[in-house]
Amino acid sequence: MSRSVPSNGVSRRTLLRAAGAAGLAASTGVLAGNIYAPAVAGPAPKIRLAWTEVAACHSPLGFGIAKGIYAKHNLDVELFYQGASGQTLIQALATGKADAGAGLIGDWLKPLEQGFDVKLFVGSHGGCQRLLASQASGIKDVAGLKGKTIASYDVVSPPKVAFQVTLAKAGIDPETDVTWKVVPFDLVGEAVNRGDADVAAHLDPWAFSIEKKFGFLKLADTQTGVYEGHTCCVLGANGPFLTANKDAVRRLAEANIELHEYTANHPDEVARWYFETLKPADLTQAELTEILGTLVYHNHPIGQPLVDQIQKSAEDLKLVKVLEATTDPKAFAERVTVNLLA
Repeated sequence: MSRSVPSNGVSRRTLLRAAGAAGLAASTGVLAGNIYAPAVAGPAPKIRLAWTEVAACHSPLGFGIAKGIYAKHNLDVELFYQGASGQTLIQALATGKADAGAGLIGDWLKPLEQGFDVKLFVGSHGGCQRLLASQASGIKDVAGLKGKTIASYDVVSPPKVAFQVTLAKAGIDPETDVTWKVVPFDLVGEAVNRGDADVAAHLDPWAFSIEKKFGFLKLADTQTGVYEGHTCCVLGANGPFLTANKDAVRRLAEANIELHEYTANHPDEVARWYFETLKPADLTQAELTEILGTLVYHNHPIGQPLVDQIQKSAEDLKLVKVLEATTDPKAFAERVTVNLLA
């Protein structure tokens, strides 16, 4: 099968290598220009891609179909709604309901440590989790969290895990110096607003909504502070599917980089598609545009930069005792990723 070359004479391998070397596709200066042509001739291979349609940060995946970006890479992508939980993403891939999927690093790594047969192959973006304090709490910064109560929606929710790292690196023991309170997913903001907890740890777009609705103060997120320059969401592929369809997965990575780069430059267009197609509750089109405009959609590492970021995440999760003390972060990162540039 032949591979196409962009019209400017730069091979797609060169583009991917440039994106990977910098960890930012924007550094290539060409990915946002829609320069790709179909990579192979013949029928487009079908890929069932799991996504969380209620998560605004996943909207580029659906937009990629509507915009024809996947088709341009000669892929027939079908979206599989896997629910709002990382565990249902794991189940979708494990049971063969999906071939690949997008999820938070905090959801991926523990199952991968336990031997789940998936390889991570490209990052999507950074910054879709927020730590928010009520005005009544009097908390002004992370240092003020000692002795306080933090609400989240699960005992091992990704926001809880992410901000346990933030706490630990600020010198606060995330297990003994704060109290974690589990509340229903849709009531995290309400619980903090009525004083049942001081702080909310939640995901966008819900975190964005409660920050605006209740006038909460953002203490931290997953694109600044200890997460500066770090991706929070990555794509993984089912092991057997990857083995049988490596070139298709490589083109899926290319499409992922292009469509997220497009979102970085056109958040209003993607927000309009998301608003009109999915009609998310309690969010206006302007609010969706603001959410997408604040996410770090230029951050989509591939190749060695992805390995490096997974290693850093593994080190963080060991710090807060999510991963086993015996896990070697470097060896682990190399095992659970695939280098599509090799």
